[in-house]
Parts: sequence; C-alpha cells; structure tokens
Amino acid sequence: MEPTVYRIALAGLGNVGGSLLSILHQESESLQTRYGVKFKLTGVAELGGGAINDEGLDLGLLLNTLSAKSKVSTLPDIGRPGMQASELLALAKPDFLLEATPVNLKDAEPSLSNIRAALNASVHVVLANKGPAAVAFNELAEISDMGKGWGKNFGDLAEAIHTEIRPKLRFSACVAGSLPAINLGWRDLAGCQITRLEAVFNGTTQYIIRAMEDGQSYDSALADAQRRGIAETDPSLDVDGWDAAAKLVIAANSVLGQSTQLSDVDRQGIRDLTLKDLQEASNNGLRMVPVATAVLVDGAYQLSVRPTPLPLDHPLSRLTPDEMGVVYYSRDVDRLSAASSEPGPEPAAAAMLRDMLDIIRSQSIH
Repeated sequence: MEPTVYRIALAGLGNVGGSLLSILHQESESLQTRYGVKFKLTGVAELGGGAINDEGLDLGLLLNTLSAKSKVSTLPDIGRPGMQASELLALAKPDFLLEATPVNLKDAEPSLSNIRAALNASVHVVLANKGPAAVAFNELAEISDMGKGWGKNFGDLAEAIHTEIRPKLRFSACVAGSLPAINLGWRDLAGCQITRLEAVFNGTTQYIIRAMEDGQSYDSALADAQRRGIAETDPSLDVDGWDAAAKLVIAANSVLGQSTQLSDVDRQGIRDLTLKDLQEASNNGLRMVPVATAVLVDGAYQLSVRPTPLPLDHPLSRLTPDEMGVVYYSRDVDRLSAASSEPGPEPAAAAMLRDMLDIIRSQSIH
C-alpha cells in the first residue's frame, strides 16, 4: 500500500528546526513502514529567506547546507532570498505548518500572525515556539480543534468529536520538549480532577542549581552553562522564570482549563539564590528545585514559579542536571509523574514529530 503523503512547511531552521529535518530524513523509511505516512517538505523559512519546491525539498541537501553554516535561500533554483515567513503558507501550500522560530513572549509576532493565517486556511499547526501558545492560547483555540472539549479534560466528548473538522493545533514540544507534560494531563488523566501540578520546566535553571549544589557560585554555574550551550548569552528568560512561567501558562490553559496569562503567575527567578540557601535546604533534609506549580484552591488554580525546597524522595528532587519532569496529583489518580532527559534540541524536535503523528491518528479515528 502506498503511504499517504502530507505536505509540510517549516518555519525556523535553528537548532530545533534543523534537528526535525534530521529526524525526518533518518526516519523516512520507518515512518512509511510503521505509520503509512510520507512527509513532503515543500517549503522552509529562515531568517532573511527560505526555499520552496512543490515536488519536495531534498532533506539531505538542506542538512548539508545547514551543516556548512550556509543559507538555504542561496541554493540554486529552490532558494528564495528575502522571502518572509509570512509568504511560506501561500508558496508551500502545506497540510501542516511546523513553527520553530525564536520565542517572543511580548506579542508572539511575527509567528502568531502566521499561525493564525494557517489555522484560518484549515492548515494543521505544530508548535515548538511557545510564544503564540503562551500569549494567545484562547484565540488560537477558538480557530482550531482546541476550541471545544479539550480545555477541561475533554469536557463534552461529543462536542470534541465534532471539532474534528477544524484544523488541529498541537504544542507538546513547547512544554519541556519530549517530556509528556501536556499528554499526561490530556490523555492519561482524562476525566480526573487535577488538584496540583508540579514541574521542572526549565533545563537551564535545573542545571545551574545542581551545579551550585556541587559548590559553584551562581555566576560560575551560569557561565559554565553558557559555555556548554545550555544557557543563552542573555539568560533572562530562563533565570528570571519567564520560560517556566510561559510553559505553566500553556499547561494551565490547555490541561487545567483555566484561562491564564503570564501576569497570573507569581514568578521568582534564581538570580538571588545563594549557596547558603541550598545548604540550609540540605541541612533540613530537602533539596532546592526550580518548581513551576499550579494548586487548586477554592475552585481556581494558583500559579507560581520559584526555587522550592522539596523532600529528597520527591520525583522532582531525583532529577539529574539535564532532566526535566512533571508531577500531577488528582482525586482519582493520586500521583502521576514523568521525566525526560533534554541534553539538546533533538527531544523537542522528536516531540514535534510526535504531535504530527497524533494529528494524523486523530483524523483516522473519526
């Protein structure tokens, strides 16, 4: 049987976008054999240009170009110097728009406008860029399958089934890469009343705190993380708690069913964390962990991000420096947890592929 062909367009050729191309290239035969699908990449957008080929771009050629630190827009025949990401939809004519451009937590532009246009054109969207989902989740939900049923542990299942005709929006890669934080809440706790969520959603702060446990100062641990490529040159999104807060907002909107903005999160970063703080926690049989928390109080979730002392046997206390994790508590399933190792961009790229296959599966069951 011939595989079903899906046209895809990728916005963003950074670490995650490049890793996704590599996975699609390596797993092409496996995807056809195991899932009966073939992904045809008809367009990519990078900073200052892109590449378009209606017959499908050569993934090996694109990967070699990226490896050589060159621009795909310079490739003969297919390169489009000066092309904007906003043109990708019309030129590539995709079934899926894959969004892996840099994060903007202020207004999520220009990616938000491109995603809005894709959904309004009945194109499925898969996000690795958390900005649009953190800034405008409710708006995007209303023009996608997220608009009915999903927001409160599926809500009215009959209504959820009727939304199958809407374009799909998936974003599990936005919330700690391959960590199934969203999927645990959506699927494994469907029908359960979640009373508490605790998570390590940011790998940079996790790495820094664990390095401080080994005796490094905050400044030394941050510099080490930057040398290793774990922390950005400007680490403020991570160390000031914005990244974890954005992921918590996405989880609150999509899993907990509570309309939430970044301003709703009580946020404390780790800049002021000292070795004395960690030692005090240790003396009390605790371990300092950068925790994002949602707690159900009087019918509403209270949200926070802050370094928190936890018992040593807590699932989040047992995470290694390159791991992230999530713990759900509910009335029916006492505790459900998961952890993932996130040493580089590959797990986030794999999560994007996971979401693509989830969309295809969801279409086939209705």
